[in-house]
Amino acid sequence: MTSRLKIAIVIAAIAALAIVVPFTSSFVILLATRALAFSILVMSLDILLGFAGLASLGQAAYLGVGAYMTAILATRYQFGLGYDFWLVVVLGMLLGAALAALFGLLAIRATGVYFLMITLALGQCVWGLAYRWNSLTGGDNGINLGVRPKFGIDLADQVTFFYVVLCFFALSLFAMYVLVRSPFGRSLAGIRERELRMKILGYNTWLHKYIAFVIAGAFGGLSGVLWAHTAGIISPVNVELTTSVDALLMAVLGGAGTLVGGVIGAFIVVALREYLSTLVPWWQYVLGAVYVLTIFYLPSGLMGLPERIRRHGGALGKREKLSAAPS
Repeated sequence: MTSRLKIAIVIAAIAALAIVVPFTSSFVILLATRALAFSILVMSLDILLGFAGLASLGQAAYLGVGAYMTAILATRYQFGLGYDFWLVVVLGMLLGAALAALFGLLAIRATGVYFLMITLALGQCVWGLAYRWNSLTGGDNGINLGVRPKFGIDLADQVTFFYVVLCFFALSLFAMYVLVRSPFGRSLAGIRERELRMKILGYNTWLHKYIAFVIAGAFGGLSGVLWAHTAGIISPVNVELTTSVDALLMAVLGGAGTLVGGVIGAFIVVALREYLSTLVPWWQYVLGAVYVLTIFYLPSGLMGLPERIRRHGGALGKREKLSAAPS
C-alpha cells in the first residue's frame, strides 16, 4: 500500500467520523470525543515507542499537568472559558513540554527496562503530588469543571465540542506525521534500530531522543487540556499508572510506529471498555485477553494485519505451485 493511499484512507476515515458521529446518540458522541482526546496522548507515546524505541510508563503525567492546569485556571480564576481558551491550549502544551524537558534529563540516558522504570517513577511522583496537594488539586476528590468555554461558539454543545476536538486531533496527527517523515524522524528510526551505528555516523543520539521526549510531552499536555473539558472532572485517577499503561497497550494493539494504529487501538479499547462494562462485571479479563492475543498472534498490531494476510496468501500460492508442478 502506497503512502498516498494510506493518507487518503486516513482522510476518508476522519471525514466519515465528522459526518456520522454527530447523527448518533449523545453517548456515542461522548465516547468518540474521549477517544479522540486520548488518541493524541497515545500518538505522542508512539513517537517514543514506535519511532525512538523508548517504552515510557510516565506519559499520563503530561496529560495530568495539562488537565489540572486547565481545571485550576477555569475553576479558580475563570480563565480559559472564553477566547483565552486558545491561550490555555498553548500553555498546556508548554507545560507538558517543560515537564518532559525536566524528566528527560533524568530518563533519556537510560535504555530498555531502566528507562521504563525511571519514567514509571517520575510519573508516580506527579500522581503523588496530585493526590497529596489537596489545597491545589483537591486531592482524591479532584476538581469538577462546571462549564466549558464559550467564545462565539459554545463548547457546552456536545456536537460543537466534538468537532473542536476532532480538529485538534487532525492537526496533531498531521504535525506528528510530518515530524516522523522528516529527516529528524528518520534519524529516530535509525536510533531505534541501531543506536551505536548512528553515533558512529556522527549523530547526537541523546539529543535526538531528548527532543522527541519533549515533543511527546507537549502533545501529552494538549491531550490533557482537551481531556479536562471532555471528562468534566480531573482527579489522581487520570495521572496514575493505569492511564500510562492504557496508552502503551493502545499503541501496541493498533501497531507501534504507525501513529494511526494508536488511534485505532484507542477507539477499540474505549468502545470495548464502555460496552462490555454494561454487560459483564469481569470485562477487564476480556480486554486483557484481547491484549494477550494481539501480542502473541499480531506482534505488529492491527496495522500489521494486511501485510500478514498478504504474506500468508503468498506462501499458500507458492505451496500450490509447488504441489501442481510435475514431479
